[in-house]
Amino acid sequence: MSTSKEYLSFILEQLSSLDGISYRMMMGEYLIYYHGKVAAYVCDGRFLVRPVPSAIKMLPEAEYDAISEGGRKNYFELMTLIIESF
Repeated sequence: MSTSKEYLSFILEQLSSLDGISYRMMMGEYLIYYHGKVAAYVCDGRFLVRPVPSAIKMLPEAEYDAISEGGRKNYFELMTLIIESF
C-alpha cells in the first residue's frame, strides 16, 4: 500500500516550521530529508523516523519498527507514539 499524497502533505505541514525539509518519492513512498540527509520515511501511511542520537534523546520511549514486513526494526514509528501519548 503506497502512501497518499494527502498524508505526505499532512506530514510536511507538521514539519513546516523547520528550515531545510525536503522530500523525494521513491518506489511509491517518500523519503524526508533534513538539510540534505535522510531523516525519515513516509511509507504505508506511517511516519518512520531515523533513530539518530537527537531523536533517541527526544523519544526515549519510542519503539522501533521496520519499513517493510519482516524487515529489520530500525526506525521509530512516530505517529503511533504521538497517538498513544494522548
